[in-house]
Amino acid sequence: MHDGEPSGRRQAARSRRARDDAPAKQRKVTREHDSVTAADVSALLALGVTRSQVEDALNVAFVFNVIDRLADTFEFHIGPDAEFEAGARGLLSRGYR
Repeated sequence: MHDGEPSGRRQAARSRRARDDAPAKQRKVTREHDSVTAADVSALLALGVTRSQVEDALNVAFVFNVIDRLADTFEFHIGPDAEFEAGARGLLSRGYR
């Protein structure tokens, strides 16, 4: 262990706490985005989440929220599970192109 670095066990515990807190933070970003503050980000940083990880999570949440709103607006049809499974198999075999 280097000076000031948390031990592996301590880092794992922080990661678990961050993961366990993630659904509440995701809901807040999605449903109460105007109430997200620097304190919310500071709480994540204190758990060991990096600034880059926070930015990545916010970017992913933004994209999914835009897609969800567009899907609702244009009344996208959601097919049966079998279609999703077929699509997933295709992506796994070919990848994104």
